[in-house]
Amino acid sequence: MTELKKNSKAEITDLSLEIVKEKIRNEILRFNEPMSKHTTFRIGGLCDVMVLPESIDDIRDIVLLCRDEGIDLKVMGNGSNILVRDGGIRGVVVKISDNFCYISENGGVIRAQAGALLSTVAHKAMNNSLTGLEFASGIPGTVGGGVMMNAGAYDGELKDSLLYSVYMDGNGEIVRIGNEEHKFGYRSSIFSDNRFIVLESTFGLEKGVRSEIKASMADLNKRRRDKQPLAIPNAGSTFKRPKGHYAGALIEQCHLKGCRFGGASVSEKHAGFIVNDKNAMAKDVEQLMEYIIETVYNKTGVRLEPEIRIIGEG
Repeated sequence: MTELKKNSKAEITDLSLEIVKEKIRNEILRFNEPMSKHTTFRIGGLCDVMVLPESIDDIRDIVLLCRDEGIDLKVMGNGSNILVRDGGIRGVVVKISDNFCYISENGGVIRAQAGALLSTVAHKAMNNSLTGLEFASGIPGTVGGGVMMNAGAYDGELKDSLLYSVYMDGNGEIVRIGNEEHKFGYRSSIFSDNRFIVLESTFGLEKGVRSEIKASMADLNKRRRDKQPLAIPNAGSTFKRPKGHYAGALIEQCHLKGCRFGGASVSEKHAGFIVNDKNAMAKDVEQLMEYIIETVYNKTGVRLEPEIRIIGEG
């Protein structure tokens, strides 16, 4: 059994040989890859092995290899909603992004592979005069990541237009499920707590007027630019919206705008965002998050829950 050990180059070399034997193409492999290059936070240590699949067969090959060899496997998209700890990630990271991003449209139905950016899918809809995904035009994540967490903005969520998804289970089997089987909730779905890998999703949209759709997207994106710290590395909204409240408003109410731990601070533009404005480490972000949660709870009685996923070793 091949097992990856922390910072063990011999083990990584052994794994690379194992992968080659199992016909994992060398062109889609990277070793000791800095995760800071693959997250919008621009933070994160090294991952032992990164796989950049270009086909379903590529994904199946690595899934089965990891299953058979007992290697830990994690899946990511555009890295827009995660914080990778400074110690990096042991095992394999499968990054499904612009190498797996085909989009098609037919009769008001858009089919998109998991690596397609939600913003690109929204523009595909607009170009075909289809309405229903305007809210997604400024979301930086991929279809796979968006479906996993039921991404949303400005009163829209992916669950509102999603028809079905196709995913791969831990045995390499392909499964198709409809909207209700996704068990969508607020920033959650059936994919949130298991190892299923979204391969593609299909959205049913209504016919609209292209100029109106374009204007709506432009307005939403302007509102986003005006209110959010888009020019500074971050991972989107740091905390989930508490019932009956807004996380950013609670944080601002507690006078935490500008609060800093190391290279990470609460955005002066929008208190719901933690930004990497001075070469932050992951530990800076985690400590700041813990301080915010404790302070807001002590002052308001509301306990904030992280929306960003924290992975890797400290």
